[in-house]
Amino acid sequence: MILPIVQHPDPILRVVCRPVTGDVTALARDMLDTMYAAPGRGLAGPQVGVTERLFVLDATWKDGLPDPRVFVNPEIVARDGRQVNEEGCLSIPETPRRVARPAEITLAFDGASGRREERFAGFAAACIWHEMDHLDGVLILDHPEAEPADPA
Repeated sequence: MILPIVQHPDPILRVVCRPVTGDVTALARDMLDTMYAAPGRGLAGPQVGVTERLFVLDATWKDGLPDPRVFVNPEIVARDGRQVNEEGCLSIPETPRRVARPAEITLAFDGASGRREERFAGFAAACIWHEMDHLDGVLILDHPEAEPADPA
């Protein structure tokens, strides 16, 4: 089912989300359907009116490499480096912003087999941090416009 996407300046986008305690399988499926239909690469609970620590992500589907992921009660436990990307947001349409993010992160989250950690780099790391911001009531508008990254 396609869910309505909450638009800025709705105050729910500023809520710090609470941990997920119940089954979110159906919600996550609906969030993935909504994300793909939008079309986006990530979608967090508050963007569909749910103030729980949950987001869905598929950083590569637009490149023809679908990899739908669901992250429940995520927590960034490590970060390294710096990258700058132009980011958009489904809740703030047509307002791209250059945002600096870590180049690599380690994310802890609840999965089907319990709590686990996974490392992400590059664009996926930036997408995850963007969605983590949503869970803490932070929007791309809150970040100062970043200078381009230094060429490596």
